[in-house]
Parts: sequence; C-alpha cells; structure tokens
Amino acid sequence: MSEPVTPVTFPPAFLWGAATSAYQIEGAVREDGRTPSIWDTFSHTPGKTAGGESGDIAVDHYHRYREDVALMAELGLTAYRFSVSWSRVQPTGRGPAVQVGLDFYRRLVDELLAHGIQPAITLYHWDLPQELEDAGGWPERDTALRFAEYARIVGEALGDRVEQWITLNEPWCSAFLGYGSGVHAPGRTEPEASLRAAHHLNLAHGLGASALRSVMPARNSVAVSLNSSVVRTVSRDPADLAAARKIDDLANGVFHGPMLHGAYPRTLLSATSSVTDWSYVRDGDLAAIHQPLDALGLNYYTPALVSAAGSVASGPRVDGHGASDHSPWPGADDVAFHQTPGERTEMGWTIDPTGLHELIMRYSREAPGVPLYVTENGAAYDDKPDPDGRVHDPERIAYLHGHLAAVRRAITDGADVRGYYLWSLMDNFEWAYGYGKRFGAVYVDYSTLERTPKSSAHWYARAARTGALPEVGAGM
Repeated sequence: MSEPVTPVTFPPAFLWGAATSAYQIEGAVREDGRTPSIWDTFSHTPGKTAGGESGDIAVDHYHRYREDVALMAELGLTAYRFSVSWSRVQPTGRGPAVQVGLDFYRRLVDELLAHGIQPAITLYHWDLPQELEDAGGWPERDTALRFAEYARIVGEALGDRVEQWITLNEPWCSAFLGYGSGVHAPGRTEPEASLRAAHHLNLAHGLGASALRSVMPARNSVAVSLNSSVVRTVSRDPADLAAARKIDDLANGVFHGPMLHGAYPRTLLSATSSVTDWSYVRDGDLAAIHQPLDALGLNYYTPALVSAAGSVASGPRVDGHGASDHSPWPGADDVAFHQTPGERTEMGWTIDPTGLHELIMRYSREAPGVPLYVTENGAAYDDKPDPDGRVHDPERIAYLHGHLAAVRRAITDGADVRGYYLWSLMDNFEWAYGYGKRFGAVYVDYSTLERTPKSSAHWYARAARTGALPEVGAGM
C-alpha cells in the first residue's frame, strides 16, 4: 500500500488574503472630487494601453464594494489588501483631504471589519496625482514630501481601525517602467530620471513610515511591498555572474539597500555612474529611508534569467520587462535577458514556485526578525465560462498549490511568513494590457460586471477555511 499523503498545513494565525489596487478596480474616476492620476492620463493617450482601454469604470468596485466584501466573506478570506487612490483623497497631491473621498475608504474598512476580514492598506499603487507629475513627478524631491503629507492624512483617518499598512507597492515598477522604459504611466523614457525616481520613492517610503507612526497607535504595522527579482544566470561564467549582480542591484538592492541596510550598494553606484552622479541623495536621506519595518511584503511571479550580452546561451532573448524600445535597466546595456524554461502563464511568465521559496529565504536573511508576507502572487489565464456559466481554471489551481506549498516549505525552513495575498481577488484592468489578461480568482463579465467565482476561488476558500492545501483537483 502507498503511504498516505501528509496534508500541507499552515500555522493557525496565517492570513489568507487577496489583493487589488484602486485604479484597477474602483472606476468612478470623476466622482466625489477625484481628479486624474497619471494612469488616467496615460490610459487616455492613444497607443499606450491595449485597445485604448482605461480604468474609467474598471469593475465598478466604488459602487459595488459591499457586494465584493460579501463575496470575500463567502470565500473565507481573513485579510484583504487594497490601495487608496491618492487623487481621490487629496486631488492635487497637496493640501487638505476631500472628506467624501476618505469616506469611501471608511465605509470599505467598516464593511470588511463587520465581516471579520482584516484590512491591509497600500498607500501608493502607482496612481500619482497628475498635478504632481506635471510638477516633475517622482524624479523630483518634493513628491516624496507630498507623499508624507498624504500618508499622515490617511493614517489619521483610518489608523484607529486598520492595523496593517504598506507605504509603496512595487516601487521598481513606478521608477523603471514609468520613467525608464515608459511602458507604465507616466510613460517617460529617461534613464537618469528613473534612478532619481527610485531614490525619491525610497525617501517617500521612509518619510511616509514616519508620518504614519506619528499619528497611529503603536500596535499598527508599517511595511513596504517589493517585487524583488530572483535573478539566475545561464552559466557560472564570471561575465554572466557579473551581469546577474548588476540586475540584482537594479532590481533589488536599489530598494532593499537603503530600506533594510541604510545604504545603496556600492556596485550599484559604480554600475550607474555613467547615467547619474547620485547628487540628489542628500545628507540625512539614507537615515530617513532606513526606518524600522514591522513587516516586509514580497511580490513574486517569475524568476529572471540573464547573461552577459556577448555570451553564447541557448534560448531566445527577451526584453527583460515589458515591450518597449527603451530599457528599464539604466547602466545595464551589457546584460541580456533570456526566457526561463517551463510552462508559462498568459503573460508569458514561466511558472516556477522554487523562485518564491528562494525569495522568501533570501529576505529571511536580509531582514532577520522582520515578519514576511507574500503580498502578491498569481497567474493570468484565458478564463471563459462554460455553457452552464461556471468558470473552470485548473491551471490556476495548480499554480496556487505549487506556490503555497513553496511558502509552507519556507516556513518549515525557518522563515517567519505570516500571510499570503492572492493576486487578484477578481479580474480587472491590467495596466497597459487593458482587460485582456485575467488574474482574478473571481471572473468578471466586463459587459455586465457580474462576478462569478472561478474553481480556483472555491479551492482557495477551502484552503483558507481548513488551513491546509486541498488536492489540485478539488476546486469545485
């Protein structure tokens, strides 16, 4: 007889969550005083998003949040991570708050708490008020100062009821896709500006964390969510290893260096010296950035595979991050990216749960004593309802099982991982891809906005309720 399979179980207090962001789901972009963000402007610029699609309506969460929270409760979620729209709360990025904008988030938080769901707020998920971009955006120091003011406003309004706070989501994308390759808003292609933006996003995190702590109860947790890369090489050749180090600095060290260790990697400063002189890093900045973290969020989708540009390696070369004639990697023109082997999602991203385990274990070492959360992980597939209206997505169930098993293995290996946030709760506006990529556990019919939990949602609900991973075929 075969041995019985031991169930993959999680600690009793482990948070089972899902995540979204404001511009991707809220809609109502012109209601209650909200003004344009850079993503409103970008998505209405011809040629910037697939099919010219925008988040004007998105999935109308602004009006349907009660329905959505009830759905979360039905699925057994114990936590929900969402972002606040800066321009809904502080339309110009300066001055007093618009209370009706804050009231939406007050109602949402109250609804979550009433259903026993722990809210986790992300202050910035890429939707900078357009007026701040018109004044120079993240490459300008003043934007970090304005962020601290905004953080204080939201912290004062919601800090009595929300304990989990995240300053920034994936600042790498904001800096290097927004100001380097231009595939994200605001669509600028200025290598030096992308590095300036990275520094001022770091500064915004530090100043924002201090602002939050100045107005919130000490019990509250302040974190940041980084999309740190797992960088692998095609060979152990010294040139390929040097290429990997360069990308690791630009993807990871540029943020975790100052945030966790109080300094930028010297190898990063050297590699980018032909692009920038870093003179915008002022005395006191690194101390301001190096705030103690109560937790660290890790977002993971797929590893990166690199070599030196001149090396001979098998497999097709890819652009490294998004389709663009411009590189998001300043100072790394001598690095080539390669397609990692294995099955892929609809995004073309290779499925590799070992990368998530590797990432968690790395940050257990980089940030000893700091609790970790997987704040984003998920997959896009071409989901379609069957004739009965049900949506079966066995590929996503297999993806989730593999990655959650990797999380549990990391816990067994000593990592202090306290929660997992599935990306995403529901199908939504997927940035420059428009509505063509479905990441949701809940299917959204974009013509009617009807929500239908996919088989992966039912599978995830069983995991959340039992604290153990069901078999892959147990989705419905």
